Parts: sequence; structure tokens; C-alpha cells
Amino acid sequence: QMHLAESGGGLVQPGGSLKLSCAASGFTLDDYAIKWFRQAPGKEREGVSCISSSDGRIDYVDSVKGRFTISRDNAKNAVDLQMNSVKTEDTGVYYCAAEDGGTCESGIYEYDYWGQGTQVTVSS
Repeated sequence: QMHLAESGGGLVQPGGSLKLSCAASGFTLDDYAIKWFRQAPGKEREGVSCISSSDGRIDYVDSVKGRFTISRDNAKNAVDLQMNSVKTEDTGVYYCAAEDGGTCESGIYEYDYWGQGTQVTVSS
């Protein structure tokens, strides 16, 4: 059975760092495009960062460029999101999703598998 699970969320102060991990079971993440989304209270789910499998392309939403880094850990069958210099507006539930075409797509409905999410709260 194919399953994604996020971990690493928690409470962090502004300016701090957090590392999220998206681990897969039942399939190999390296064959999929993996995208991190987040959803703040009362807001729509937005894409944060994506790493493709077809061409190695990496994308970030403008608000996290220079602060967040997405990477694959193939030994763990996982994709990590390193969050540095976090801001209060980074607060939300973070989800990872897998797209079997290998390409980073913009729409949430393009993604085939989703994790349950992990809460990130940035607050002093």
C-alpha cells in the first residue's frame, strides 16, 4: 500500500529553523515529483516547493526563496524541506504530495498521493 508521512513539524521562534521530512512506503519517491504544500488557517492550500524526477528541476514560491531548501534523501526514501529564517507567515499545516508523471505541476489535483500533514507554528 502506498503511503506518505510527514514529520518534523512543531513550534519554532521567528528566525529559527525546522526540517520537515516526507517519507514514503510502498513506492519509491525518486520516481515521483514531490511537492510541499502548506495551508494556513482560513487560507487556501498553496505550493511551497517542488522537486521533479524527470529533469531534477526545483521550484520555490517567492516567499520562501533563499530560506527553504528541498532535497531528496534516497537512502531514506524521503524528501526533506529545510526551513531557515522562518517567519510567522510560514505557520500552517505542511503537506507533501507525489505526482507520478515526474513533473512539478501547479494544481493540487495533479498529485496522486498525499500525506496527513504536519503542523508548523512560528511564534515567539
